[in-house]
Amino acid sequence: MRSYISQRVNAVPPSGIRRFFDIAATMPDVISLGIGEPDFVTPASIMDAGIASLKRGETRYTSNSGTIELRRGVSEHLQAHYGVSYHPEHELLITVGVSEALYLALTAIVDPGDEVIVPQPCFVAYTAEVVFAGGTPVSIATKVENNFQVTSSEIEACITPHTKAILIGYPNNPTGAVMTRERMLEIAAVAEKHDLLVISDEIYDRLVYGIDHVCFSSLPGMRERTILLGGFSKDYAMTGWRIGYMAAPPELLGAARKVHQYTIMSAPTTAQAAGLYALQHGEEYVQHMVAEYDRRRKLIVSGCNTLGLDCFEPRGAFYAFPSVARTGMNDDQFADALLAEEHVAVVPGNAFGAGGAGYVRMAYAQSYEKIEIALERIHAFMQRHG
Repeated sequence: MRSYISQRVNAVPPSGIRRFFDIAATMPDVISLGIGEPDFVTPASIMDAGIASLKRGETRYTSNSGTIELRRGVSEHLQAHYGVSYHPEHELLITVGVSEALYLALTAIVDPGDEVIVPQPCFVAYTAEVVFAGGTPVSIATKVENNFQVTSSEIEACITPHTKAILIGYPNNPTGAVMTRERMLEIAAVAEKHDLLVISDEIYDRLVYGIDHVCFSSLPGMRERTILLGGFSKDYAMTGWRIGYMAAPPELLGAARKVHQYTIMSAPTTAQAAGLYALQHGEEYVQHMVAEYDRRRKLIVSGCNTLGLDCFEPRGAFYAFPSVARTGMNDDQFADALLAEEHVAVVPGNAFGAGGAGYVRMAYAQSYEKIEIALERIHAFMQRHG
């Protein structure tokens, strides 16, 4: 019997993250520094807003674009924090998490043969979604000496007549890198010079430490060529609610909404009510979580450096990305052995693409106390392996 699987799907390997989660799930006493999910429960008042929506009988579809109330809330949020304005009716779309927004953006703009530049290491879905959309991902390996910030010269060197877009995600998963405004402006100049779109995934926009987040579409001249992706999963500990958004000029937004209409219909009604409440009343929770993540960040980075796992300072998200070079192991060997011997789960950096080999991702979304125990186990592991 012939294979019925598409070549595009066959070309994409399974996620390199899942293997470690699956193994860890079968082992007792595992401390997982692998999963990129807040350990906080969604704040009670945000949950109550979702429950109240259900009790009001709001269990039907919303508009394809999402409730107008939530779109207005997102518009006000972006204006207040970043000074960039989007029309709630024509330039905002509520999605099933940022993952759907990424799918929509690429499906809406990519034709067969189009190239999308993807700086790596990056979220595992970026490259795969370019392929699923029928495009060709063009990888750029970012470097620790540049604090894992992609440079405009690296991007420009990859541009061909087939290049249509640049896909960036800062604050970055897995490195925790944050782009400076100066570097963002340089990338903006390249996008304008070569008439490219920029898809900017800013799901970790509020989780930054001692530095301001730069919203790409707020840069001069970039609003009209940017597809901005954002959401509620990380900032408000709402991963399971599956609620995100896309902001873009009307033509781009309309194309993405067309795909959304035929694929999804609308984002979860209950989650939209909770998301609106989060935007309007959730700032204290965001600040509390940022402060706690910052405390954990300092612990894990100093701990890794003390143990000989050289780690640059992440300034956003909740990931550390230490090098395992001093151990003499590659990242797969290190992650496998650490899980087997000390029951600590980390993710090999190569799972996140070019530039990730030789590093591991450690998520400090675990509690401070569990991170302390994990570091003690890593210390024993490092001593055992010299």
